[in-house]
Amino acid sequence: MFTSAELTAPIVLDGGLSTALEQEGVALAGSLWTARLLADEPGRIADAHRAYYRAGARVATTASYQASVEGLVAAGYDAGAARRLIVRSITIATAVRDEMRQAQPGLFVAASVGPYGAMLADGSEYRGRYGVSQVQLRDFHGPRLELLAQAGPDLLAVETIPDIDEAQVIVELLDDLDVPAWFSYSVRGAVTCAGQPLSDAFAVLTGHRSVVAAGINCSDQADVLGAVSTAVAVTGLPAVAYPNRGGSWISETGRWAYDGLLDVSLVERWVAAGARLVGGCCGTGPAEVAAIAQQLRSADAPTATA
Repeated sequence: MFTSAELTAPIVLDGGLSTALEQEGVALAGSLWTARLLADEPGRIADAHRAYYRAGARVATTASYQASVEGLVAAGYDAGAARRLIVRSITIATAVRDEMRQAQPGLFVAASVGPYGAMLADGSEYRGRYGVSQVQLRDFHGPRLELLAQAGPDLLAVETIPDIDEAQVIVELLDDLDVPAWFSYSVRGAVTCAGQPLSDAFAVLTGHRSVVAAGINCSDQADVLGAVSTAVAVTGLPAVAYPNRGGSWISETGRWAYDGLLDVSLVERWVAAGARLVGGCCGTGPAEVAAIAQQLRSADAPTATA
């Protein structure tokens, strides 16, 4: 099990699972996105996890971001099959972790917990304010969180949460589980994607024992430093930071339009501000994760003296 003691030094996360798959020629069009492969091509997911571990990541994030019983049932699976596929996202990643641990000690699996908007598959996770009640959000997240937690990941990765309303529901549910979690928002500048001040958003996470790190993902790298600094100041927790390569989500095509590269030279500043879980999100693949790992090794290397 992952504990807060692991966060005394920076840990490299993986990059975008979808990016690693697309780089290997996998087509991900459709409402299930990477979750489609849980049924059709689970070996491709395992290969992506291996690629990230080999690149220097210590954490593999599961293919459960877009996986929900509701979404899988809408795609034609029955509820029992849907639950089994969600659990499979964990078993695939943990099998790869165990396979590679002998050569690479200290590897972990984080079960991805995507927002309600990911199930809608219309880009809502970058807008928030879905127009549903907190009861509906609780009914959506509660059973899925329990299913993921029972499947045995090292921790939960609650990610790309766009607004405070959803965050309040999730952190209360996390307190009922005996699994540590990081919690990261999708942001624009100094506000959540729904437009709420980040200081208010991170305040929602305080006092919840399951949350071991707080921060930002699936957002512009230029927004990371401010978000990390705010997260640390408000929560007192280590921060998590894994931005996109740069660009924007095009809802009509269901794809990212990239307009830049991840600047790995920024990583040292994020770590200096309190980030302890650092990686990449959409548009970052194994090569970028390898560059992040190398950047952190270089920063830790002793300086030669005369």
